[in-house]
Amino acid sequence: MRALARWIYFKLLGWNIEGNSNFSKDIVKKAVLIAAPHTSWHDFYIGLLLRKITGVKTNFIGKKELFIWPFGYYFRSIGGKPVDRGTKGNMVDQIVKLFENEEEFRLTLAPEGTRKKVEEWKTGFYYIAKAAGVPIIMFTLDFENKRNLVSEPFYPTDDMEADFKTIYSFFRGVKGKVPEYS
Repeated sequence: MRALARWIYFKLLGWNIEGNSNFSKDIVKKAVLIAAPHTSWHDFYIGLLLRKITGVKTNFIGKKELFIWPFGYYFRSIGGKPVDRGTKGNMVDQIVKLFENEEEFRLTLAPEGTRKKVEEWKTGFYYIAKAAGVPIIMFTLDFENKRNLVSEPFYPTDDMEADFKTIYSFFRGVKGKVPEYS
């Protein structure tokens, strides 16, 4: 399957991976991975291909209702973890518990929280990384240049404003599948 994924990603689609192309998988077993800009459903299969090519085990979260039959088995098999959005409690705390309960857990999130254009990103990914004590690894969904640029692990500090400047600068100029939403 890896050979097929490589052929589709590199040859058929013409994409490339640049930067930290193995997501530091040998030294970082837990991280928050943020992918941006998230502008289209096409981002999902690019992410799945990237995951297969690099051999990096990644996870995602979804509302618990998605994890019932018949789709639950599939979502779990590709790294999905259900969360209960209806409980009284902090979603960040619920996700931090996932990090605590797993030996290897790399949570992939889209910081925009939607595929539409947003003026400001949601900050949950940042608070999750801080509370779990894990780095943030950034990667682009750059459809204009057909590349995924992957950052080195970035550990959030106590200066959120400076951290977000660093994070935003990594994605500056990147255009998603739907450029006007980037």
